[in-house]
Amino acid sequence: MTQAIGNFRRANASLFAVGALLAVFLLLAVLMAANAKDPGMTIQAWTFVALAGTFLVGMCMWAGNPPENDPFDDTEYEDGIIKWGVFASMFWGLVGMLVGVVIALQLTWPNLFYFPELGWTNFGRLRPLHTSAVIFAFGGNVLIATSFYVVQRTCRARLAGGMWPWFVFWGYQIFIVLAATGYLLGVTQSKEYAEPEWYTDLWLTLVWVTYLLVFLATLWKRKEPHIYVANWFYLSFIVTIAMLHIVNNLSIPVDLAGTKSVQVFSGVQDALTQWWYGHNAVGFFLTTGFLAIMYYFIPKRVNRPVYSYRLSIVHFWSLIFIYIWAGPHHLHYTALPQWAQTLGMAFSIMLWMPSWGGMINGVMTLSGAWDKLRTDPVVRMMVVSLAFYGMATFEGPLMSVRAVNALSHYTEWGIGHVHSGALGWVGYISFGALYCLTPWLWKRRGLYSTKLVEWHFWISTIGIIFYIVSMWFAGVLEGLMWRAYNEFGFLEYSFVETVEAKHISYIIRALGGLLYFSGAGVMAYNLVRTALGHGEASAAEATKPDVTSDSEPSLQPAE
Repeated sequence: MTQAIGNFRRANASLFAVGALLAVFLLLAVLMAANAKDPGMTIQAWTFVALAGTFLVGMCMWAGNPPENDPFDDTEYEDGIIKWGVFASMFWGLVGMLVGVVIALQLTWPNLFYFPELGWTNFGRLRPLHTSAVIFAFGGNVLIATSFYVVQRTCRARLAGGMWPWFVFWGYQIFIVLAATGYLLGVTQSKEYAEPEWYTDLWLTLVWVTYLLVFLATLWKRKEPHIYVANWFYLSFIVTIAMLHIVNNLSIPVDLAGTKSVQVFSGVQDALTQWWYGHNAVGFFLTTGFLAIMYYFIPKRVNRPVYSYRLSIVHFWSLIFIYIWAGPHHLHYTALPQWAQTLGMAFSIMLWMPSWGGMINGVMTLSGAWDKLRTDPVVRMMVVSLAFYGMATFEGPLMSVRAVNALSHYTEWGIGHVHSGALGWVGYISFGALYCLTPWLWKRRGLYSTKLVEWHFWISTIGIIFYIVSMWFAGVLEGLMWRAYNEFGFLEYSFVETVEAKHISYIIRALGGLLYFSGAGVMAYNLVRTALGHGEASAAEATKPDVTSDSEPSLQPAE
């Protein structure tokens, strides 16, 4: 017993390093709360104290009762953190989608769902809460959980860093809560996908750099000489998001004890930096990260090799080189020089080729296992996600063309485009990964109910179709009404008339969002029952070795 405790203490200097780091930030947060210049900072600082303090106390209690065996044993995978990641992904996904339904209802029936006496429920505060919750809270937790799972299995090495991966996970949850409460309080720097203020940005930078170091250290200690392609996609996502986040959020605080800050960039330079960030947040957070999920979980689920490993490498390098230049297409007909607008448009059109190369590679991985589309709804969901990926990556370059953009920009067409990618591509590949991870992590024989997966798939698919078709129709209608002139050269329609014309589309959109949220609720119920070992999860006949095995035969290149 004494020897085990000694090993524990020697092997886990990371525990004390994380504790010391948290203690320093707790002290700073208390000082900021005591000297706060505005009520928002008071609430935000004490929120951080409560969350980080809980994490620190939990670490101290755990360290005070060390287990007999080394909790960071390099001969075992670190799956506990991934289980927490699955739970966090489900929770934040439901929260983000519920807020999305609420704001869709606010736009549809503002007289019923607008509450003047509750300022924090205004659309202007709930809308960034929705986007950040589904992108960064739901999507971010899916990416962290799956990346930690995949890098261990493909490297045959435990996560590096001891307690530092846990700091990444819990530190990221602290960021989510700080950002969300900040939105509700009206604390925002008003940058799309980058609303959190300076102090929250600094905390996220620390967490994200730690995430990068943990991932790199795990690759460094790998027992496999080959770095599987999914890890290249994960690595590009982590590195590029760090670069984008730091540059776009360069700001100077007005006061170190206040929430407000002043941006370093201004005018058209700020706009260009923001959409360099904004489009690449889509490109590297919502594309390359989830392509990494595709490259691991589809081959693993169908027990087949990646269709073409060479294509995956070409796909990777062409995608990351081209995507980074596409941001200016968000700034057509603005003060940005036209050559820069054209550059963004040209690179956006070129993106079509590598994007479809990845889609084809994923779909063709089913060669020899097409029957699983009929028998396995999880596979069907992941393959349909690739169809939505292909559609969204065709529509995006189309909308970047200046003549098309003149009709589509600022209309509901953009909302339909974003949600076809978010709900169809990101949502479905994430759901598929969670359906795979839960029985694998909890050592269950299968999911609680395959029929519930079928229900989830069809309810959500109908919801997506309602959503994107209604927004396509509303967007084209809106764009045409905005450019309509009468015989005297005046605008034919007022802005209020265009809003009125979209009302039916708004009703259909709200219904589609409600169906999609309901499907996610069915998934959460299914996963919880699976983790508890109920239903088919405990039935012997549900066992499928290629689904529950931790071996990696399906990850070997086909050529």
